[in-house]
Amino acid sequence: MRVLFLFLLAAGALVIAASTDYDERLLLRPLPQGALLASFNFKSNSSATAFDEQNFRYFPRSLGQILQHAHTKELHLRFSVGRWDAESWGVRPWDGAREGGTGVELWAWVDAQSDDEADARWLTLTNALSGLFCASLNFIDSTRTIRPVKIFQPEGYHPPSSTDSLHLLHGTLPHEVVCTENLTPFLKLLPCKGKAGISSLFDGHRLFDAAWQTMAIDVRPVCPQTGADCVLEMEQTVDMVLDIDRSKRPRVDNPIPRPLPLEQIECDNSKPYPGHDSCFPLSKTNEPAWSISEVFGRSIAGSCPLSGQHGMASQSVCVNVPSERTVYPESSRKFKEVRHDKESLRCYELPVGSDFDLSVSEQPPDVRIPLRQPTIYAARSITGHGQERGGVQTVIVNSSPTSSIEVAYLESLPWFMKPYLHTLLATVSGPKSPSSSGSTTSIKETYYRPAVDRHRGTHLELVLSIPAASTLTLTYDFDKAVLRYTEYPPDANRGFDVAPAVIKLLSPPTANQESKGVYLRTTSLLLPLPTPDFSMPYNVIILTSTVMALGFGSIFNLLVRRFVAVDEVPVWAPSGLHTKIGALVKVLAATFRKPRADSE
Repeated sequence: MRVLFLFLLAAGALVIAASTDYDERLLLRPLPQGALLASFNFKSNSSATAFDEQNFRYFPRSLGQILQHAHTKELHLRFSVGRWDAESWGVRPWDGAREGGTGVELWAWVDAQSDDEADARWLTLTNALSGLFCASLNFIDSTRTIRPVKIFQPEGYHPPSSTDSLHLLHGTLPHEVVCTENLTPFLKLLPCKGKAGISSLFDGHRLFDAAWQTMAIDVRPVCPQTGADCVLEMEQTVDMVLDIDRSKRPRVDNPIPRPLPLEQIECDNSKPYPGHDSCFPLSKTNEPAWSISEVFGRSIAGSCPLSGQHGMASQSVCVNVPSERTVYPESSRKFKEVRHDKESLRCYELPVGSDFDLSVSEQPPDVRIPLRQPTIYAARSITGHGQERGGVQTVIVNSSPTSSIEVAYLESLPWFMKPYLHTLLATVSGPKSPSSSGSTTSIKETYYRPAVDRHRGTHLELVLSIPAASTLTLTYDFDKAVLRYTEYPPDANRGFDVAPAVIKLLSPPTANQESKGVYLRTTSLLLPLPTPDFSMPYNVIILTSTVMALGFGSIFNLLVRRFVAVDEVPVWAPSGLHTKIGALVKVLAATFRKPRADSE
């Protein structure tokens, strides 16, 4: 929530008189241990009337036509890599509302008159988005699609008369590898396409070298309360956590990141070492100095000329550092600066037609902005052993010392992972509830849709109550199905990815009306299944062919071959054609030997 508040504060600091058709913002915030959070935000608006008339203006036509054809009223797409370290980095950007699970996550509200029609339009949407973003979204079939009930709510405005025909569908691809081929279509949706503005900082080598990164696309209808016409708003968000020292290394001499040589590592001399080649790295004390050009490899190529055409500032770079830390903005043209000492926020309006760079001095350890800790923590893992059965354990911690909370918990399991609902158990432990356990006290609501083999997965959704300063442990058992040999992937021995669980904080409600809710996603699971030895078919074929060859050859010889005594075999004598051929050979031999005799 803090990052969202800083964005809203930055927008108010630049005094935007009216809503613009396109604006973009960048927030830079140093994190402990030499990390840097970079949050990019882009917003494009298009009038609903112009959208229906195929006049998209700043809204990308490629995406707009897909939404029209699939009758999609609201869309949310996520590409995520890595894990957010909440204990070290604090609250998630945007309170987790712009974050997705590992891989690809997609949910949308589709306008349809029946479930079958909604499924058909959902299939059209996933196939079209698969081609647009160069991703495997076409693999989101019925086995990976669910219909959530409590955890997702529309962010845009939908008339009450149309809510009955809206169908929410949700799909995940936890095994999808996010890479540069997904970043390029993301940039093409922007008006300046990475040539100017803050999007000029995007580089695949920097983005995918981050410890954690997520790309989000949200399309929703927005109707201002002032009576203006409704607009279709598309918001693109990129959040990443970069290692400052790693990003500042030159790529020319060291294109592949390698560990530093031993003589360049600061060792902890208070520890004894067995040899000269051993070193325990010294913990970082001061936060290192950095600049935009060093971290991203380039400076910002000015402002996007398509933004702020009505005289309104719509592009800015904000840095969240203490007032004691020195910030050096650099540009050949004038720019506007706005400071908010209360939130330690400094915002700079990007100049037009000139590069912009920002340098931040080194920060001592005693001067640091305190991190706001999240309300809930969560961890999820697979328990048990063997190839037949297993279990899932989810630990959710309420860090609030005074108030209890309610959360919505969502799991989308593959069909070959068959949970037993009667084994579902919620156990609460803490200073105020040392031994309270059981679903009757902690599980308030349950929605369960069992899986159908090879047709649909398991949908489990719960509403959980967690007392103050307590930990809730959710466990259940499941069976592992045996797949057909054609259903195993090439890397079957690696295991099968299970989508992360989605957790939403239901109470207490947030005070910020602009907040989209507090979300949390666990890490994905790796499920080992009974895997056959795929070399056995080859061995069986070879063995069977050998046996068949020996057996068939022996029987065929016994049936076809005629056995006779040796004295009954007639003696062969040359006659006829054989005699003539022998005489001809003798004549040719004598002819070739004659010149050799004359020469002697």
